[in-house]
Amino acid sequence: VDPSGEKVTAREAHALLGLTAHPLPNGAVRVTDRTGEAVEAEPPRAAAPLAVSHSGQGTARPAAWEVSDWLSARLGRPVRLVWQDDESRRPIRAELGGRPGDVNSLSDAAPLLLTTDASLGRLNEWLAESGAEAIGHDRFRPNVVVDGGVAFAEDVWEAVTIGTVPFRRTMVCDRCVMTTIDRDSLRTSKEPIRTLARFRKWDGQTWFGLRLTPVLPVPADAVLRLGDAVLATEGRLG
Repeated sequence: VDPSGEKVTAREAHALLGLTAHPLPNGAVRVTDRTGEAVEAEPPRAAAPLAVSHSGQGTARPAAWEVSDWLSARLGRPVRLVWQDDESRRPIRAELGGRPGDVNSLSDAAPLLLTTDASLGRLNEWLAESGAEAIGHDRFRPNVVVDGGVAFAEDVWEAVTIGTVPFRRTMVCDRCVMTTIDRDSLRTSKEPIRTLARFRKWDGQTWFGLRLTPVLPVPADAVLRLGDAVLATEGRLG
């Protein structure tokens, strides 16, 4: 967040896309820049909460100053790294597909974003037809990528079980300018939004991917693993 508590995202701070976060077994996060330099941030459980604005007003706890100073130097602007504990999580709004009890942390609209190889493959076919370069899943920043199936079948998935962990849809994901930023060069272009809008635009938005939330209660030992089987149940579009 910035000094006033307003969220800072890669929409305006493209340099964030040059940083990589790795979770550590002790609950800390190691953040690495493109030169290989890194900083570790431990959950600041004892820090006094700050008022932050992220899809509404809430609170979060600031990480150590040396971590925020490290990030500020790389972003070229003053920022604070903040952490949100379970007690501070915010509900998923009903207009975003939330139900009573559904909660979110610092992600935009849902805890999990799913994309599929089939849908990306179809998009890359459309891009090729328009003379644009192919892109990867990283443009869409999913948590889960599913192999197999039919392009955009996920539009109507109502429930998804990954391994043994059940999830339900909140809504398909509307896409923004973040998808137009190349992760390597940090340059922006009109793609893939321009091409997606030709085929995947309705209700004034352009859509790619599916937002999910876990079915509560979540088992304490729930883990998603590379290679997990995915079982989807069809429902509705939207």
